[in-house]
Amino acid sequence: MKVVHIVPGSGGTFYCQNCMRDIALIQALRRRGVEVVMVPMYLPMFTDGNPVPEDTPVFFGGINVWLQQKIPLFRKTPRWLDRLFDSKWMLRRAAKMEGTTSAAGLGPMTLSMLEGSDGNQRKEVERLIQWLKENEKPDAVQLSNALLIGLAAEIKSALNVPVICSLQDENEWLDSISSPHAEACWNAIAARCKDVDRFVAVSGWFADRMSERLRIARDQIDVVHIGIDLTGYAPASLDLNPPVIGFLSRMNESLGLGKLVDAFIELKKFQGMEGLKLRAIGGAVGDDWAYVSKLRKKLAKAGLENDAEFIEDFSRENRQAFLKSLSILCVPVERGEAFGTYMIEAMAAGVPVVQPKAGAFPELIAATGGGVMYENLVQALNWLLTNPEQLRRLGQAGRESVMKNFSVETMAQKMISVYTKLAGPTPDTAEFRQY
Repeated sequence: MKVVHIVPGSGGTFYCQNCMRDIALIQALRRRGVEVVMVPMYLPMFTDGNPVPEDTPVFFGGINVWLQQKIPLFRKTPRWLDRLFDSKWMLRRAAKMEGTTSAAGLGPMTLSMLEGSDGNQRKEVERLIQWLKENEKPDAVQLSNALLIGLAAEIKSALNVPVICSLQDENEWLDSISSPHAEACWNAIAARCKDVDRFVAVSGWFADRMSERLRIARDQIDVVHIGIDLTGYAPASLDLNPPVIGFLSRMNESLGLGKLVDAFIELKKFQGMEGLKLRAIGGAVGDDWAYVSKLRKKLAKAGLENDAEFIEDFSRENRQAFLKSLSILCVPVERGEAFGTYMIEAMAAGVPVVQPKAGAFPELIAATGGGVMYENLVQALNWLLTNPEQLRRLGQAGRESVMKNFSVETMAQKMISVYTKLAGPTPDTAEFRQY
């Protein structure tokens, strides 16, 4: 079986759950004998390894897409000029700019991309389709998220293969776009759902939500939880000497880092919490660093600048070492998220999580037993830190569950089942029927 995965890159500047899911899945599928071609869009892939051959071009290079949106001349420029802006060194620099990874002000361009060959990036669509026709003959094509759904109709027409579309946190981007473009983008996605043969959401909660928002039948959406490569996740000691609260995600305001800093400052006033530490990791981009600087100043004003650490290197090895040093992980995204890969990573290291009762967090905590949900963040953190037996019980339960049910191999098995049902078993895929 051969599957083309079309995946947007983040440039490796921050903890990107989608990027890590895509890369881990592709590597696991290849280990199971599935031929997978990873096609990067916008920016190169630099997170947790790069399963893209050096000669694979980046399609819809972020700089060219922006130029074609803003300046009509660039919609007709020759490929030799476009190639300059698609060079990896230029795209790497672009990835560090706030505007490449933020929805603010990008409503018109998002809508244009959703319009596919009718949008301002028509020549980019044509280039991708031509490359797929000339170089690949897949049994199926998978889109990393619904923001790429504008490609589905052209792919089906040109390649005559089923198209699968993953669903994970598209709402975060779309709902950050200003009106009326946000509504137009939602409508554009809903109108193109007919071009997709199967949707795959990362949680039951998100499948329910997207079924409603995109006006598609719930039974058209499979649920495949994210799994991670469990190699190297050693259990944390949880000895509370000293107690350490951790944050693992992109270090910005929207993901709750400031709320955790405020809770930490409050906790330090409690008796017995004098030695408490705070550690944050996950990368940042653009104005995120100014926000981190603001938090550092707040901590310094409280006399706690030496008790908190903000770590820039969030490579896999560094994340594993970071998790092993923690007592609790908390990413207080109070609106919730479609999944929460950081929760699975923490539990793999035997670290319990404390999360708001929102999004897919209750689903994951119920499935693993590896954490608690809070109504009052400070009280929940204090309760768990002062109950070491409960802390360790939750940590052990979470680790056992993740090791059993949330491996990348389990995720790959379930995706193979989706592909086989759509593409039909072939001589190459018959051996995967058991999955």
